[in-house]
Amino acid sequence: MALLPILTWPDGRLSQRCAEVGEITEAVGVLAADLLETMYDAPGRGLAAPQVGVLLRLFVMDTTWKDGPRSPRVVINPDILWMSDDRVEGPEGCLSLPGIVPQIRRAAAIRLRYTGLDGVEREEDLEGFAAICAQHEFDHLDGIVTLNRLTPEARAIAEKQYYL
Repeated sequence: MALLPILTWPDGRLSQRCAEVGEITEAVGVLAADLLETMYDAPGRGLAAPQVGVLLRLFVMDTTWKDGPRSPRVVINPDILWMSDDRVEGPEGCLSLPGIVPQIRRAAAIRLRYTGLDGVEREEDLEGFAAICAQHEFDHLDGIVTLNRLTPEARAIAEKQYYL
């Protein structure tokens, strides 16, 4: 396993839509392990492949490890099948936007379909912080960063903080 350098905005790779992962090979497994090691070291709760310059639809997340035992998820080729009508707004940090934590509005619950490292397709209903984290990482796979979710006024304030 290796610690990978995390790209920071405005690196252009963070704005690109990622390609589907084809076959789940040993290299995909190594990438997932490296993403987890990098995420835990950062320390973060989620990390997407494009954040380390790999433009594939893969992210890792572990939303509970700071409060208890590790329970990592490797999420390959995800799709959000459903989003609740209920919305929550809260502070959202990003390892690719260090130093700013804007208020982001997200669905309170989602249904996520993805393939695991074992090649098995799964569907999970996520709510609360797990749903927020999955939506954040999913955004990265489509070239969306948290700044893109802000009003023009809020984005200008966040960018000013980022460049201080």
